[in-house]
Amino acid sequence: MKLSYVYILKCSYDSYYTGITSNLSKRLEEHKAGRYIESYTYKRRPLELVFYAEFTDISMAIQTEKQIKKWSRAKKEALINGEFDKLPNLAKKKFNH
Repeated sequence: MKLSYVYILKCSYDSYYTGITSNLSKRLEEHKAGRYIESYTYKRRPLELVFYAEFTDISMAIQTEKQIKKWSRAKKEALINGEFDKLPNLAKKKFNH
């Protein structure tokens, strides 16, 4: 069974990068080494792996990556910190009163 990984990197400018790969250790080394000059992470090194999840279904991994990329910073940080109970509320739009 081939595994896929969705991962989040914390970048040097305090931003987050979300990606997908079938070989997590290899992909992390590529990010850290700056293998792809056009990559978002190239100018944002050093990088730190702050979250990853394993998937046995590649389509589910792709769907999850796309979903996380749309999330707010607060929601990504709740995921990173394992605060899963906060995720539903962070999805709600905030209205000014």
